Amino acid sequence: MKLSRRSVLKLLAAAAMMPVAGAGRAERGRVLRMEVGRQRLISDAYPETEVWGFDGVVPGPELRYRQGERLRVTARNALPGTTTIHWHGLRVPNAMDGVPHLTQAPIPPGGEFAYEFPLHDAGTFWYHPHDHSSEQVARGLYGALIVEERDPIAVDRDVTWVLSDWRLNPDASQREDFGALFDRAHEGRMGNTITINGKFTLKDGVFEVRGGERIRLRLINAASARIFTLRFAGHAPQVIALDGQPVAPHHPGSGEIELGPGMRADVVLDCMQRPGSRHDVSDEFDPRVSRRLIALAYRDEAPLRASPPDTPVALAPNPLSEPDVARAERHAFLFQGGAMGTIREAMFQGRRVPLAKLAREHGLAWTINGGAIKERAHQPVLTLKRGAHCVLEMRNETAWFHPMHLHGVVFRVIARDGEPTRHREWRDTVLMAPRERVDIAFVADNPGDWMFHCHVLDHQAAGMSAVIRIA
Repeated sequence: MKLSRRSVLKLLAAAAMMPVAGAGRAERGRVLRMEVGRQRLISDAYPETEVWGFDGVVPGPELRYRQGERLRVTARNALPGTTTIHWHGLRVPNAMDGVPHLTQAPIPPGGEFAYEFPLHDAGTFWYHPHDHSSEQVARGLYGALIVEERDPIAVDRDVTWVLSDWRLNPDASQREDFGALFDRAHEGRMGNTITINGKFTLKDGVFEVRGGERIRLRLINAASARIFTLRFAGHAPQVIALDGQPVAPHHPGSGEIELGPGMRADVVLDCMQRPGSRHDVSDEFDPRVSRRLIALAYRDEAPLRASPPDTPVALAPNPLSEPDVARAERHAFLFQGGAMGTIREAMFQGRRVPLAKLAREHGLAWTINGGAIKERAHQPVLTLKRGAHCVLEMRNETAWFHPMHLHGVVFRVIARDGEPTRHREWRDTVLMAPRERVDIAFVADNPGDWMFHCHVLDHQAAGMSAVIRIA
């Protein structure tokens, strides 16, 4: 008997409601409850803010595993609407990817879903909903997921910073203008309050360090639209991983760490300044203004060591299939639309429709290869044979940045504007500048229907989202 997609989703939902053996046990199985809570994002001078969080807090609990272990998480939904969990950057079985109406039925209020899969790759990842994500992520539903290497590098501390921003009213309540058409057609929902690990840091936030210590700093951009370009005054962070995947250790040429929404970077920070000193960490993305985010505050005590350790910081590679670019099949993706765009109409449901009409009636502002795609229109735009070597030639013909995220596989960034990249880094999310062309390469070795979308979440909701099938 051949089952329809709807029938399969119903069966998946029913199976997910069954108890999971070992779920909630301290060793590896656990429950994550998505619920409304209150949290002091700013200072004691302001009221607490209503947030949506995993276990009611922002960010949610940091989940830590070892490479080769299995993740077992039961998601319980105590929110007023449906939700899911997507495990961003992890190569999971398709049924565990957390995309509503595509890989699973949405989790209803009062319901639960059991996620379980092996952790093939070590690295820095994160988790967040993929149901109404432009609102739910902006309300605070996200957390860090760390998969430790079997043989980690030697550091004095392993620290995670989850960066985000919030659009707050003067009384610290969230502005309820989620999904505004202006945000959808421009740069997305930009907040007016930046937090690190759920706390406002701009005025007097500090991160204490000790002279001479070596820190592995895991940076996660969980903002729904904001791009961070981090500069560490007086320090030279060494990048050792991008999007969880090892890269040849290097100091970025600009001295800055760039993170689009959804992107991560692991850096080694050797703290070699004098005791008692302070050094700003600032966001330099906007060349017109430098935003101080936090200060590295050296404790007034003797340094741990006088010079940086000489222990290696290179990470062992993850078990990824290497794409053969010479024999790869090539597919073009053209991104257009948005404010100040060059197109005036798009294909929608088989006919050409003015983009202004699509924006007014459907909230659509962006196109992929000339077509405007509703967020839950899941007909694949590209089907790849399992095991195929592929290159996606992506062109951004818009006036805005787009961090493009591909589920299910990890890709190499091989060229920008026709020039080979220096590190050919593995990524799952690549930031495209306005008018830029980026080529990525991967092996289509994970079967299923996989989302391919902009991680500016208002752009995703407004048409910059598609499905690639691997069969």
